[in-house]
Amino acid sequence: MKRFWVQWGERYLYHPSLTQKILSVLLLPFSWIYCLIAYLRYRRSVPKSFGIPVVSIGNLTVGGSGKTPVVIELAKHFAKPAIVLRGYGRKSRGMIVVKDKSTILCDVIKSGDEAMLYAQSLANATVIVSEIRERGIAEAKAMGCEVVLLDDGYGKHTIEKLDLLIDVKTPNRFCLPSGAYRERLWKNKAVVMVIEGKSFTRSVKVQNPTPNMVLVTGIARPERLDPYLPPVSAKVYFEDHHFFNQGELEAIVERTGATSLLVTSKDFVKMSSFNLKLSILELSIELDEVLIKSVKEYTDAKKD
Repeated sequence: MKRFWVQWGERYLYHPSLTQKILSVLLLPFSWIYCLIAYLRYRRSVPKSFGIPVVSIGNLTVGGSGKTPVVIELAKHFAKPAIVLRGYGRKSRGMIVVKDKSTILCDVIKSGDEAMLYAQSLANATVIVSEIRERGIAEAKAMGCEVVLLDDGYGKHTIEKLDLLIDVKTPNRFCLPSGAYRERLWKNKAVVMVIEGKSFTRSVKVQNPTPNMVLVTGIARPERLDPYLPPVSAKVYFEDHHFFNQGELEAIVERTGATSLLVTSKDFVKMSSFNLKLSILELSIELDEVLIKSVKEYTDAKKD
């Protein structure tokens, strides 16, 4: 039932039917109130410096934007980066250091899938999850990191930072609950827009391909994967950040006759301990040199 409502919500926000479009219009008064509250919150916020450069990578809408590979690639351009994120979907609370400069310190249950993917992908990065992002930033500074990459931090207006915003296309331009927007690009709010095909390009590689692969994934808006998929015999979608169990995956293999399950890197960190044949859809990106230069200029200026 949960999966049904998650998929219904994603269609409503990004590919609405006629009925959903009518519902969106009916909810407009609530969207205006929501947007006004978000704007007033922005106007009342005073950015605070934490004594360490902070760069936020995110987007304005709910649902996936592809920020995780952008964060990973950007982190590779620093010697001692920290990644601070909320840790959506984790089975823990409070601040947790998932990885210091060399060692992963907890399991994926405590860290959440995105944080564990960062920890496994970046040998020299510190990874911290915290609902209170300010606490995570302070911890990163205390641990000797040179820069904080803030995962999905546009709305944290009390934090002094450089905002990178990934441009996400949607036909519904309203704020929640009529549309997908959590906030608007507020007037006088300086940001760097990150546009696919201009600011970065994607490439795809499949590890361990087999003849009859079935796509199994728990990411937001999984149809985003379609342009990059090799031939698959079926697609099975779970809600974003879903924690898989071996039994449900074995049932998919039995039902479909799959020779392997095709999963994203974010899914793989939650399945790697299972005794299953997995193929991995690795999406990597190449960042534009102009974008890298602008980020470096900002962080160098904040160190002076």
